[in-house]
Amino acid sequence: MTTSSQTRAVAVDGARQTAPWLMLIVLLAGQFMALLDVTIVNVAMPTIGRSLHASGAELQLVVAGYTVSYAMLLITGARLGDIVGRRRMFLFGVGLFTLASLTCGLAPDATVLITARFVQGAGAAAMMPQIMTVIQVRFSGAARAKALSAYTAVLSSGFVAGQVIGGLLVTANLFGAAWRPVFLVNVPIGLAVLALVPRVVPADEAPGGQPARRSARLDLPGLAVAVPAVCLIVLPLMLGHQENWPAWSLACIGLGCALVPVFLATERAVAARGGNPLLSLSVFRSPGLLAGLAAVTLLMVTYGGFLFSFAIHLQAGLSDSALRAGLTFAPCALAFGLCGYFWRRLPARWHPFLTVCGCALGACGYAAVALNQRGGGSGGLALQAVLVLTGGSLALAFSPLVTHALVRVPAHQAADASGLLTTAIQLSQAVGVAVFGSLFLTLDAAHGTGPTAEVSGHALAVTLAWVAATLAIGVAAALPLARTVRAPASGGRG
Repeated sequence: MTTSSQTRAVAVDGARQTAPWLMLIVLLAGQFMALLDVTIVNVAMPTIGRSLHASGAELQLVVAGYTVSYAMLLITGARLGDIVGRRRMFLFGVGLFTLASLTCGLAPDATVLITARFVQGAGAAAMMPQIMTVIQVRFSGAARAKALSAYTAVLSSGFVAGQVIGGLLVTANLFGAAWRPVFLVNVPIGLAVLALVPRVVPADEAPGGQPARRSARLDLPGLAVAVPAVCLIVLPLMLGHQENWPAWSLACIGLGCALVPVFLATERAVAARGGNPLLSLSVFRSPGLLAGLAAVTLLMVTYGGFLFSFAIHLQAGLSDSALRAGLTFAPCALAFGLCGYFWRRLPARWHPFLTVCGCALGACGYAAVALNQRGGGSGGLALQAVLVLTGGSLALAFSPLVTHALVRVPAHQAADASGLLTTAIQLSQAVGVAVFGSLFLTLDAAHGTGPTAEVSGHALAVTLAWVAATLAIGVAAALPLARTVRAPASGGRG
């Protein structure tokens, strides 16, 4: 009898240890699906344009629509998860994302596709913050750090993997559907996640083990300021080059920036009245978070600019097929994923310095790509080696950065921290695409002879030189985070 009880106890204990990791796998499947759609359309743009007779501005909106609605609603998604339940909000987001993906894949014209992309971004914003919050709440200590490593590995590799998978799907031309499988591939994944989440993700509970009661309300005044602020900044940045930077685009950006202090003042006022602000400003007092936000902003600005400009160079400048352009990113994606997950196996004494060193090596990698491509050549094995170095270095910077910025955030502020960080990541990438993408396109068009390999190579080299210089500033931004991690208060965590 005793032996039987012990056996059952061991089985129950083993199930409890396995369940959180099964839950994490299912959640990360939803995350990977959402991240693919940030970049998967890049290599499909020429095919979409020909198929739907879309203008350049419409193609930009296909890319920007997802990014803008995603960035606008991330903090709102995190707060709604805290109010109505993280599992419920995650399921809603996956369902909306899956339905929008189906609509994208069946879109008869550019207008429907653009509208569905905005809805897709809203679905991603509803589900993505819940993943990081669940990790913060359901894992602790070494398990939380390991779970965050898995999260950042998927986060970092998903952006690059989108280029590879997009190239494969467009070239495969499955069922003669050309670009449509780029979106339709999300449908079976989304349905599988919807079926598994109720089985493996527990409902939110209060500290006493009872279902949580949420009397909090959404901060509508904060939302009324935050959404226009983000929209006014991001949309003109994404469309300004296409419209030759008219006065209204610069005015919108200025107005959006002016709304940032208005948003902060609104949040202080809501908190002073005893309300529940969209963003609790006290989260900024968490050790390492501010330094982490500064470093991740510079890292993702440069990363977004690199992915966009290099993808355009490969297809328009070097006339690579969608498949070849996608596969060119494969070594970078593989290095990103592997280094992003296994960085914790490095000696613990190195961990505080990984972000600093990764940013420095990543800047060197960008500069090396610039030198390799400045003459318009294909690059060969030398380019692949440089991309492996770049991808691995950026992962060694990014994964510890996210872990160190969040690992000391209190559980009750997990929603604020996760929404803030994921918003910074997404907005920074959008800014990188706008700023460095515009620089590349301007240089590429300056000669007026069309996108030849030599002209495109020169444009890429100049653009990546600025990208490398910007990331070098990230080295300085990451130094305070390294000092925070090394401090005795970190409890020895790397």
